[in-house]
Amino acid sequence: MKLLNNEQINDFMLNNTGWILNGEKLTRDFTLNSFTDSLTFVVKVGIEAEKLDHHPDILLHSWNKVRIMLTTHSANGITDLDIKLANQIEILTK
Repeated sequence: MKLLNNEQINDFMLNNTGWILNGEKLTRDFTLNSFTDSLTFVVKVGIEAEKLDHHPDILLHSWNKVRIMLTTHSANGITDLDIKLANQIEILTK
């Protein structure tokens, strides 16, 4: 799997607000309305991840905050799979 270059990653971040580059991970924090909404969001992200066979690091903290961290562990960085999953997550937030 080929790593994306900085320009490709920056293009994604310019077109999708809230995503940041945190080391080798594409990261975004979400604040939801309730604990139930947070759990539901995590499950929806999990379903999309399973479809792509690409699994993010997910942190549910406080009662309404979710952090999604995307990287391709086998490639030691961000690949097209991470962008595909991030785009699916963006659709979930609309």
